[in-house]
Amino acid sequence: MENERKLEQKRVDQVITEIQSQLKQTEKEYKKAHDETSSVEKNYVQNAKVNTTEVDDRMETNAEIQQQKQLVAKNIQTEQILKEQLNTLGELEKTPYFGRIDIQDPGDDRETLYIGTASLNDDQQNFLIYDWRAPISSVYYNGTLGTVEYETPAGLQQTDLLKKRQFKINDGVIKNMFDTNETVGDEILQSVLDEHSDEYMKNIVATIQKEQNDIIRNTKSDLLLVQGVAGSGKTSAILQRIAFLLYHSRGTLNADQIVLFSPNLLFSRYISDVLPSLGEKNMRQVTLHEFFSRRLQGLNVESLFEHYENSDNLSRQQKELSSYKKSPQFMQTVKKYAAHLPAAEICFTDVTLNGETIFSKDEIRKIYTSFPGNMTLAHRFNALKKKLSKKLDSLVAQKATSQEIQDMLENLSGEQYHELLGEQNKESFISYDEEQAYLGMKIAEKQYAVIYDALFNDFFFDDYEQYGSFLKQKLPQSFEEYSQNLEYHRITLDDCAPLLFLRDLLTDSGQNHSIAHLFIDEMQDYSLAQMIYLKHVFGAAKLTLLGDSEQALYSESKRPKELLSELSETLQARHSNLKLLNKSYRSTKQITDFMKAMLPEGNSIQAFKRPGKRPLICQVPDKEASFNALYQHLEKSAKEYSSVALITKNMNESKQLYEKLHRKLPVTLLEESDRTLPAGLAILPIYLAKGLEFDSVIVNNVSADEYPDTSERGILYTICSRAMHELVMISIGQPSPLITQLDPDLYGVEQTLTIK
Repeated sequence: MENERKLEQKRVDQVITEIQSQLKQTEKEYKKAHDETSSVEKNYVQNAKVNTTEVDDRMETNAEIQQQKQLVAKNIQTEQILKEQLNTLGELEKTPYFGRIDIQDPGDDRETLYIGTASLNDDQQNFLIYDWRAPISSVYYNGTLGTVEYETPAGLQQTDLLKKRQFKINDGVIKNMFDTNETVGDEILQSVLDEHSDEYMKNIVATIQKEQNDIIRNTKSDLLLVQGVAGSGKTSAILQRIAFLLYHSRGTLNADQIVLFSPNLLFSRYISDVLPSLGEKNMRQVTLHEFFSRRLQGLNVESLFEHYENSDNLSRQQKELSSYKKSPQFMQTVKKYAAHLPAAEICFTDVTLNGETIFSKDEIRKIYTSFPGNMTLAHRFNALKKKLSKKLDSLVAQKATSQEIQDMLENLSGEQYHELLGEQNKESFISYDEEQAYLGMKIAEKQYAVIYDALFNDFFFDDYEQYGSFLKQKLPQSFEEYSQNLEYHRITLDDCAPLLFLRDLLTDSGQNHSIAHLFIDEMQDYSLAQMIYLKHVFGAAKLTLLGDSEQALYSESKRPKELLSELSETLQARHSNLKLLNKSYRSTKQITDFMKAMLPEGNSIQAFKRPGKRPLICQVPDKEASFNALYQHLEKSAKEYSSVALITKNMNESKQLYEKLHRKLPVTLLEESDRTLPAGLAILPIYLAKGLEFDSVIVNNVSADEYPDTSERGILYTICSRAMHELVMISIGQPSPLITQLDPDLYGVEQTLTIK
């Protein structure tokens, strides 16, 4: 094997020499493109300056400026492509590839292929490295030695897999290599999992497992439901799936057509390096709170975390109402209400400009009710907008000939003149009067631009009042709370989806058909009503939903097959598919065995055989002793690990502990608005830790008082599952029955600590 290693290292050296040669050439091309861009931009600025400030140059055409504008855009695009090539080559220089397969197609000679994060050809167009997303590369991930099949654009192909070799290459040097009959051998995976947590997630292309590869390369499902246990690589697989889809549909799909709903801002930042490391642009990311807030301007939208914390204070009736508003049945009620709403009951509002009423709500209603009764609400609404726009055009035309605007025309500066003229060529006007009429219209249109915007954005329709009217009729017990919240410019999370759904149905707006793929992470925290609304908004998108019902913080857990059936029916999916990930890679075997023992069906979870310490229960008599225990364990863990998290049940608890600890230890309190995950010690509530992982996790107070029964199991399980190498749980008094009912061999117990 030593001789083989020398031969492989020789090939690595040759490939790196080729990469370095291509790097030099690309750097030259990049510098040339950058210089050209700077030169064209400079000329454009100078010419634009002459044309906008010199009155004598009014006769000069704008053609040259437009030509230079296009040149700038083209050069910037070329520069960006070359920059991406430089980044890709730079990554390949450090780690050219991670896998090798020897294959033999029927009737052909034996071929040796090397698999890496991106493809590389020499000047003869020979493949030195194959992109991990290429059809043939699936043999590396899915195949065991012998006859294997793989998907290609031409259909299913067959080949004989003769050898599979894995490498760990750092900075051009082979650190580890071995042949394997497994899909991806445990030795390489073990070395990756032994590493410490980082502030950014890394790509996993070198260690993709077969079950993850099936998710990544799925192109046929319009609803792909991924249910994976904590630490099973759900999110990693999904990010590699996005990279694969961008590669697979390169000519028809771009990153702007993919939307990922993330659980929180910290998580969004945490995963932001994965796609760029694979040479792809990041998809569009948004949290549910951001999405609703953008669509409900002027209202403070309750976040998922506020909803979670507020739920403890709800009465039984309020909880029942909340549950109903989250249901498909409630969304169906909204749909029926919209379909049968009489024209006279539509809630319009006055359209005003500087205190002057341009269109009164009575005038708007009169126009609306004048249309034939057999028109659909959506068609009628669009007809209303057209009618109002025409009336506004007439108003603007009158304004353009007013004395006020004539006076303004006489006093125009050269700069104002050119700004109004825009791209219009002065020579295209037949007469001075025609030019003045054109400029007068431009001034009037500018004055009334805000009204055009109001009509375009349906601001003459009062959606908040309309939803209130709906609640009065269909759910009167909820109206008072909604009305009170509205008075203070607030809205509950439960009301967002039905309100927006009603608005979209009545106004025929709110949909985005350009999105091809919608990904939702931590989908167990979304209500079916929210899912229905997101499917309504992104109607043309294929859905990939990933989650773990055992980590449900806001609802009861559901069996995967039951969940798939419910979602398929609710979202009207034609080709739905369920993928299960039951192997946990994040935590040591001891931590995984402890976590899975909490769950009723925990036996289905497989722990990756990475040895470590047993979880530790530190039992203390009171709060003061609890604080001392926290302090000592945080201090000790910070010396051993690069990322340590003290995780609490809620934000209030996190803030209290931060106030006590921050003078003694360099801790960071993480809040909902934070986007960056710091190194070192962090204090955060569980709902901000969603999707994240830490070398060491310390749990504040797992006592029987805090976690009395199975209703708290999802929270405790989720907290514990954030730990990679160490899990310490503090308990004031008797630990939770969720822990004491477990096999005592699964954890260690520490009764007292020396108090500093």
